[in-house]
Amino acid sequence: MASDTETLSAEGRGSCPVVATARIVSGKWTLLVLRDLARASACRFSELERSLEGISPRTLSRRLRALEVEGLVERRSYAEVPPRVDYRLTAKGRDLVPIVDAMADYGRRWPAEAQATEAYETIV
Repeated sequence: MASDTETLSAEGRGSCPVVATARIVSGKWTLLVLRDLARASACRFSELERSLEGISPRTLSRRLRALEVEGLVERRSYAEVPPRVDYRLTAKGRDLVPIVDAMADYGRRWPAEAQATEAYETIV
């Protein structure tokens, strides 16, 4: 479990690796953006928008920018007409793919529990 330096106390939250990782991936849509970027070598904004049904362009833009700031996503611009931009996972972002895959495995293994949690969140 946690070592003395990996505490969950109010003073030590920054030293817990689980809390640090959760802080990065806990934003709404973040895990789904990571999932979709992991499926392709690069994605254009419109491709992500289509695959993430229900996400607004503003929210997608903010999620991509936040992931870029964290160093998980790279934004590449191409000097073409019309201009083209795509997004891809960095090495740091690819390191999160096993976590996303494990969450998908869990959701497939325990689908009733996942649905119960979803129902709970709509109540709260």
